[in-house]
Amino acid sequence: MLETNLERIRHNLETLSTFNSTPDHGCTRLSFSHEHRRALDFLTEACTSLGMDVVIDPVGNFRAKLKGSSLSAPAVMCGSHIDTVLHGGKFDGAAGVVAALEALTVIKEQEVSLRHPLELIAFVEEEGASFGGGLVGSKALVGQYTVKDLMKIVNDEGVSFYEAAKRFGLNPDDLENYVIKKGDVKALIELHIEQGNVLYTKSIPLGVVEAIVGIRQLSVTLTGMANHAGTTPMNLRHDALAAASKLISFVEHCARHEAFDTTVATVGKIHCFPNVTNVIPGKVVFSVDIRDIKDEGISKVEQLIREEVKRISSEYGLQYSISLVGDSKPVKLSEEVISVIQRTAEEVGVKYLKMHSGAGHDSAILTEVTDVGMIFVPSIEGISHAPDENTTFEDLKTGCDVLVNSLVKLAQ
Repeated sequence: MLETNLERIRHNLETLSTFNSTPDHGCTRLSFSHEHRRALDFLTEACTSLGMDVVIDPVGNFRAKLKGSSLSAPAVMCGSHIDTVLHGGKFDGAAGVVAALEALTVIKEQEVSLRHPLELIAFVEEEGASFGGGLVGSKALVGQYTVKDLMKIVNDEGVSFYEAAKRFGLNPDDLENYVIKKGDVKALIELHIEQGNVLYTKSIPLGVVEAIVGIRQLSVTLTGMANHAGTTPMNLRHDALAAASKLISFVEHCARHEAFDTTVATVGKIHCFPNVTNVIPGKVVFSVDIRDIKDEGISKVEQLIREEVKRISSEYGLQYSISLVGDSKPVKLSEEVISVIQRTAEEVGVKYLKMHSGAGHDSAILTEVTDVGMIFVPSIEGISHAPDENTTFEDLKTGCDVLVNSLVKLAQ
C-alpha cells in the first residue's frame, strides 16, 4: 500500500492558503483574480516538476496529466476546485486539489507503472462567489454550458464570465475543443472536506459518498415604489422589503414543513434599494438556494415559493420576476468506484461511513460522462464556508492514503 507524506500535504495546503485577498478575515480566492493566478502558477510549477503535461482550458480549469503505459487508454481523474467563497476557509476545494497533487507525487516517486494516465483537475468557479450559479467550470467541461451561455453569466459588476475569462488571458471561444465526452475519462475521484458534522460527531475519519444533492438557485426581484418613510401612510405603501421579509420566512417554512426531511432552503443574499433609513424600499433582490437528494423535494419547494411570490406581490402591489440562476440534479455516484474506495479503506485499515453529500460538487456534473466517487474527510465542528473551517492534517492524510491507492486500482 502506498502512503502519502503528511508534511508535504500540510506545506502544499498552507501554501495555497497564502493566495488570499482577505488574509485577516478568512480565505478569499475568487475566479480570475490575482490570487487565482498565483494558485495556478503554483500548481503549474508543482505539476511540471513531476513531468506532467499541464493545460489551462478556455474557461480556466487547470488540468495536468501523468502519462500511463497506454497511449490510448482514458485517464483516471482526481481533484477538486481552488476558488473559495468570500471569507471562507482554506480547506474547501483546496484540500481535494492538494490530495490529488500528493497522490500523483507519490505514484511518480514510487515509479508505479499504470496503464491509464492520471489527471489532476482544479475546476474553476465551483462556488459561484463571483458569478452566482456555481459549478461553471465542470458544466463547461461536459458541454452543459456553451460559449453563448458563458456570455450570459454575469457578475455583480455586469462583467460576463466570457469577458472575465478573456481578460484573464484565456480563449473561451475555443471551449468546444476541450469538452469531454463519455469514454474520454475512465473515472473521477474527488476528495473533499465533509462541510458537515456527521463524521466529526461520530469520530469516523472517512466518508464514502453515495449521492450528491441537487441544487436549484433562484433570484427573486420585487419592485414597488420608493417613498418618504414619514409622510406615506401604511395603506398607501408598496414596500418591497416588507414583502420580501414575508417571503424569506416562507422559504424557511417550506423547507421545514412542506417537503422532505432531506430538503433544505436558504436565503443567503439580499440587496435592498435605495437602502436608506428614511426611505421606503422600492426594490429588493434576494437569492433562494434549494437542495435535496430528491428532485421532487426541490421542485415542490420551488413551486410553492413561486406561488407565494405571486400572492405576496399582489397583496403589496408589487411587480416581480424570478430567474433561475443555477440548477444541478441530485445524482447517485458509481457503485464500482464506491466499491473501490471501500475496499481500499478496508485494506488501509480505516473506519468509514457511507453517506450523502449535502453540498454540491463538480463531481455531480461529471457523472454525465464518467464513473464518479467521492471521499470525505471530517470538518471540525462541521464548520465550513467560514474562517473557522478546519480539518486535521492527520485526517486529510488518511483521505490521501485512501485516494492514492484507489487511483492505482482504477488505473491499472
